[in-house]
Amino acid sequence: MFQLVKARMGQLVLVLFLLSLMTFILMKMAPGDPVLIILGSDEMTVTQADEAALREELGFHLPILVQYAQWMTNLLQLDLGTSYIKGKPVLDELMDRLPTTIELTVGGLIVMILISLPLGFLAAKYPGRWPDHVSRFLALIGASIPSFWLGLLLIYLFAFKLQWLPTMGKGSIYHMILPSLTLGFAMAAVYARLLRAGLLDSLSQEYIRAARARGIAEWRVMLKHAFRAALIPVVTVFGISIGSLLAGTVVIETLFSLPGLGSMGVQAIFQRDYPIIQGYVLLIGVFVVFVNLLVDLSYGWLDPRIRQGKGDAS
Repeated sequence: MFQLVKARMGQLVLVLFLLSLMTFILMKMAPGDPVLIILGSDEMTVTQADEAALREELGFHLPILVQYAQWMTNLLQLDLGTSYIKGKPVLDELMDRLPTTIELTVGGLIVMILISLPLGFLAAKYPGRWPDHVSRFLALIGASIPSFWLGLLLIYLFAFKLQWLPTMGKGSIYHMILPSLTLGFAMAAVYARLLRAGLLDSLSQEYIRAARARGIAEWRVMLKHAFRAALIPVVTVFGISIGSLLAGTVVIETLFSLPGLGSMGVQAIFQRDYPIIQGYVLLIGVFVVFVNLLVDLSYGWLDPRIRQGKGDAS
C-alpha cells in the first residue's frame, strides 16, 4: 500500500505540473485582455500609459515562460497569487467557495446512492421483470436528459408551480435539495445499471452457489458476498467519471446561483481572472487524483485477492 501511495504522489506532482503549464499557456493564448477589463475600458477612456503601467505591475511585459516560472516559485511557497478583479488572495477565495461545492457534491452522491442502490438490487434480484424494466426506463431518462434541462424542469415544478422549495441561492438545507436532485439523478441512472450488471455477474459465481448451499440467508448472500464484489466496477467508473461529476457541479452551481467553486471558475473565465482560474484548475486536479487514489486503495478491501496480488483490478 505504501508503494501505491508513493507512486500516486509522484503522479500527482506530474499531473499538476502538466495541468498548470497547459492552463497557463492556454489562458495566455485565449482572446481578451485582463488589463483592459481591470481598467474598465468599456466604461471609461484608458490611456496607453495607464495600460502599460498595469501590464508592468502584473508582470505581463515579461516573456510567458518567465511569468510561469514566477508563478511556480510562488506556488511552491503556497502562494497562488491575488485575484485581478477582487484583489483578494486566491487561496482565500477558493476556501470561501469550497464548502458550497462540497455540500452540493455530497448531496448529489446521497441522492445517487438512495436511487441507484434499490434500483440496482431490485433489477438484479428480478431480471427481466417489472423492477428491471423500471430501472432500465429510469436509466434511459437519466442518461438522455441534460442536467441543466432537468434542473429547469425541477425549478418549474417544485419552485414555480408547487412553491415548495427555493429556486436559487444558498441559505438553508432546502436550497440544496433541487441542486442535489439534479446532480444525483443523472448519476444514479448510470450506477443503477452498473450495479445490476455487477450483481448479476457475482450471483452467477461458484462461491455464491456454495453460500446458498450452506443455507446462508439470501439477504446475507446479497449484501455480504455479491454486493461487495459488484462494487468493484462501480467504484472504478466512479473514479474515472469524477471529472464529469465536478463538471456537473459547474452547470448546477451556475443554474441555481450557488456560490461554489464552479460558478467562481466560470465567472473568472469571463473576467480573464487568470490567478483564480489557475487556482481552480489546480484544486480540481488535486481532488481528482486524490479520489482515484482512494479508489485504488478500495480495491484491496473489496477483493482480498487484489490485495494479495492474485486478482485483477479490472
